[in-house]
Amino acid sequence: MAYERVTIELGEHLKQDLRNVLNDFKKAKNCVSHADARINISEGQYAASQNGILKGSGRDYSLELHTRVIAGRKVNASGYYGISLGPTDIPDFAKIVKMALEKSYGRAMANAEHKFERMVSWKELGNTLWDTRLARVPIHEKTIPAKFLIWPLDVSLDTIGKTVKKISKELKKNDAKLQINDIYLATWVEREIFASAEGALIDQTFCYTQGITYVLAVSKNVQQEHYDCFGHQRGWEIVENGVNEEFTRFPNFRQFSFNLAHEASTLSACPPCPWTDKPVVVITDPHYNTLKVHEIVGHPTELDRILKMETAYAGRSWLFKNFEENMLGKRVGSALLNAYSDPTLPGYGHYQYDHEGTPAKRVWHIKNGILLGFMNSRQTSAIFGDTACDPNGHWKANGGQVVPLIRMSNTVFAEGDKNPNDIISEVEHGYYLVGHRIPSIAESRENFRISARKVYEIKNGKPVRLYRDGGMMADTHDYFMNVDAVGNDFRLYPIFNCGKGQPMQAKRLGNGGPTMRSRAKLTGGAK
Repeated sequence: MAYERVTIELGEHLKQDLRNVLNDFKKAKNCVSHADARINISEGQYAASQNGILKGSGRDYSLELHTRVIAGRKVNASGYYGISLGPTDIPDFAKIVKMALEKSYGRAMANAEHKFERMVSWKELGNTLWDTRLARVPIHEKTIPAKFLIWPLDVSLDTIGKTVKKISKELKKNDAKLQINDIYLATWVEREIFASAEGALIDQTFCYTQGITYVLAVSKNVQQEHYDCFGHQRGWEIVENGVNEEFTRFPNFRQFSFNLAHEASTLSACPPCPWTDKPVVVITDPHYNTLKVHEIVGHPTELDRILKMETAYAGRSWLFKNFEENMLGKRVGSALLNAYSDPTLPGYGHYQYDHEGTPAKRVWHIKNGILLGFMNSRQTSAIFGDTACDPNGHWKANGGQVVPLIRMSNTVFAEGDKNPNDIISEVEHGYYLVGHRIPSIAESRENFRISARKVYEIKNGKPVRLYRDGGMMADTHDYFMNVDAVGNDFRLYPIFNCGKGQPMQAKRLGNGGPTMRSRAKLTGGAK
């Protein structure tokens, strides 16, 4: 049978091939302790406009295959293989899966042989090499449909193009201060199918709709450059109607873009934020805390980073020097500080199973100020060997042809019980930081600097002045220990471009939290 294109529906046929080939492969190999295969099918469309001119649009599809085999004679090691496929490959899909598993097996056996040689020849240093094992997880068969009202593939490309062009044209006409605007919209469907020789067969479909608005406002000699992401795991309906859910709220995409443009225009006429030499009271809103929790809780609690698996490229974590010297079970923040990762939250990082079939569950990183746990994979969970670190479903890839990494899902600061208005009104003098912009983080995440879109000076419990180009910096531990108020206004926002790995894997996920108050040095555009 000939295929003209790749479609989401193709998964019904391909997943049976995955299962059958895996079963035959495991029976034929004596040295294999584990084998799995994963396919990713996507179909989508996009359009982009700048200053009212349509700059590009298109429809596309992809089909990707990834296999993993863990094998060895004296010790085990992993072997991986990934490949992108097209319509002409579909009739031979079963043969291609078999070929990919054979290549993974060959690589695993070679890796295991070299690993054992070095474990012996390196003597004491050889103890740093581990036999590759996976922690046990429940084995499930499950099909999980996407959530949507308007199927992304039912929207015409012409409609998407007209939408971005109209918004961009209206922005240009609305305010003379706006020198540049870029409007981008994409809506697509992804189907992820995972099968293992253990018997797992997980079929998950996701709808994504994402918009990005970029604006440059100029007033006299002052430029304000802002961008923000609008997105959710939903269909085209959110472009027209926005999102009004318990944790995620957006206006429609047109209003979202106009709000950002108005903010940039207003800020271009504001004075620059001052600097402070000493820590001052700082209040941060949920949008600002989205990037803050991402950088100083999310990345340093990824267990591959904890175990130094990416030290040379991405850095370490101040939370864990080694198995003898670390902060596990110790206080890292005030009793009001709580943070966790939860793939089951209905955010941009939602899923029910990760890319090795592990059921997703919440993992508490910090509870009442005490460090408790990390995001992990089955392999890193087995290495860590602690029941508090059972597999929690955070081994994810950004596509079907690449090796998964430990990634954030929905990583957040937990909600408190204080009214955010009271958090502000209690402050005699301080600063209120609204909206995140750009991070600058130490390689071990022990200190940070993050800029804000807006900074309000607070006097006698009220915002009295608006500044541009401000932010804050602090030692992470000191900042955590000084948290003295946490709001009840929890929000979840999309992050569309979290980067990790080599080669880089950019991933979509969710971050968020409530309003928080602590102490930090204010950074600004003038001294």
